[in-house]
Amino acid sequence: MLKPIHAPFRNLRLHPLALACCSTLLLSACGGSDDSNSLPTLNGDAPLVVAHRGASGYLPEETLEAYSMAIDMGADVVEPDLISTKDGVLIARHDPNLAYSTDVANHPEFASRKKTIQVDGETQTGWFASDFTLAEIKTLGGISTDAERPQQYNGLYKVITFQELIDLVKAKSAATGRTIAVYPETKNPTYHRDLGLPLEDKLIDLINKAGWNSKTAPIFVQSFEPSSLKYMRSKGLNTRLIQLIDADDVNLKTGALTYAMPYDKPYDWAKAGDSRLFSAMVTPAGLAEIKAYADGIGPWKRYIITVKGTLDASGNLKDINGDGKINEADTVSQPATTLIADAHKAGLFVHPYTFRNEQRRLASDYKGDPQNEYLAFYRLGVDGVFSDFADTALAARKTYLKEMGR
Repeated sequence: MLKPIHAPFRNLRLHPLALACCSTLLLSACGGSDDSNSLPTLNGDAPLVVAHRGASGYLPEETLEAYSMAIDMGADVVEPDLISTKDGVLIARHDPNLAYSTDVANHPEFASRKKTIQVDGETQTGWFASDFTLAEIKTLGGISTDAERPQQYNGLYKVITFQELIDLVKAKSAATGRTIAVYPETKNPTYHRDLGLPLEDKLIDLINKAGWNSKTAPIFVQSFEPSSLKYMRSKGLNTRLIQLIDADDVNLKTGALTYAMPYDKPYDWAKAGDSRLFSAMVTPAGLAEIKAYADGIGPWKRYIITVKGTLDASGNLKDINGDGKINEADTVSQPATTLIADAHKAGLFVHPYTFRNEQRRLASDYKGDPQNEYLAFYRLGVDGVFSDFADTALAARKTYLKEMGR
């Protein structure tokens, strides 16, 4: 656990709900309908709803069916993670370890490929995409990665390539008459480079072929590793680039973020011997450094609003809802940090992740309604949100925009 609270937590502001009310009142007090319509995002536009791995709250993630559902819900953007097959094809999977999100364990023909390796310094056992050709991976079906989510679709929907997602987005954009964007992530780029399967040049090639290599194209490119983003920029990628910012967890007794490998720092920093943590990125100096190669940040949402539990007389966390478990449902949201304002001051937009509907993930002050969490972040001025439940994010945005006179 990192005991000193990092920079954004030193100067706490009002509770997000209170801050939102004050902001609305100030806008009204300033007078004029134009002021009442202005939004606190970087460019004044409505915040984007990014369908995180598609409609992953309802269907197995990163499948064509999950992406189609998210688009049909009205998501502005769909997000894939990109990893490589043995034959160098970029596919949409969150982890190189196929055991986490596919039914590979049910395929006896691949039993001999199970192994234990290191991924970004973490020991993992399973089946790894780099040992499979695309044709072999196409025999696998996606599975739900959360036991609380529907399981009846497991194995029904296949793994897709990034090119297949591009084709879907273009077809859906033409059919609906609205522009749908994509938000690919170079996943574990150093790991892939060390395997001789680098991601970046293939991604740039696909973006060029799609006609999307510009700041105004319907695409954002993200990574946790700065070197991946810097390399793509140096190779002529002109899309909007986003630096992702992670942490391991929250110490529910204090509300402080914790840092443990492999979620403590970008893996390229770890390999280079850089002692800094992800927390260095959210300081003014860190944001200025990011601005030199990227257009925005994608921080874990706890960098903006963290949560804290209640302690009993013995110093133990209280089970507020009495379900026999201690989780975020037993916490209270803490006052917002200055990260959004600091990032906007640096000229960076802010797209926090990941918003979900499960009750165990919602602080008690949201009263069991996930829309209340979105509203707290929208009111603070986030430029977009990553959501597993795009329909909920959109419903909350509609409420927010009405509240803001839009």
